[in-house]
Amino acid sequence: MDVPRSGLENFIFTFFNAEVAQKYLPDLLQGLVITAALSVCITLSGVLIGLLLAMVRSSGKRWASVPVVMFADVFRALPPLVLLMVFFFAFPFINLSMSAFTATCLALSLVLAAYAEESIWAGLRSLPVGQREAARSCGMTALQALVYVQIPQALRVAVPPLTNRVISVIKNTALGSVIALSEVLNIAHSATSNSGNPTPLVLGAALYLLFFIPIIALARWLETTWQYKR
Repeated sequence: MDVPRSGLENFIFTFFNAEVAQKYLPDLLQGLVITAALSVCITLSGVLIGLLLAMVRSSGKRWASVPVVMFADVFRALPPLVLLMVFFFAFPFINLSMSAFTATCLALSLVLAAYAEESIWAGLRSLPVGQREAARSCGMTALQALVYVQIPQALRVAVPPLTNRVISVIKNTALGSVIALSEVLNIAHSATSNSGNPTPLVLGAALYLLFFIPIIALARWLETTWQYKR
């Protein structure tokens, strides 16, 4: 005769089932690797594109700055999920098929690039006009003054808001589950359905914490350190 479980035992059996966790942990770890790779790809490409766009906008030429402003406004306004669906489901109709990983990376990189451009541009605008003039008087070209004098200082201003935005955007990698990307959340959902137990979702959440807490700590350290050195 089965002995009835207590409330605590039922809670542990339902949400912290060791047998279920052991069975699905390898799959979840594989999903975490994909999430990590996607996060690195989004961060590097998004910040780099944003930096290049901010440099183009700083030229002061209307024909160059207007398209950059339009890009930033559009991609900050559009929901990332809509972009993801368009890239994955609509682009094949114009012979531009892409994998779930590529579609997710492209959509979130463009969103991050829009925010990065605005953060770096705000940093450039905060610098005294004399910085550029002093660099030009020393014989630097406009591009050299921008790259060697203005951008390093602007990045110090941009880092605090930019790191927070990076974290916010890369957490949206979970949206990849909509197009069957084998990241942590998608695998956790599938494992929960197969096992009839929500332990894989709890384990997936724990892996998210283990992945993002060091990133958040790094962002806080950068914010404190770079603000102090300004």
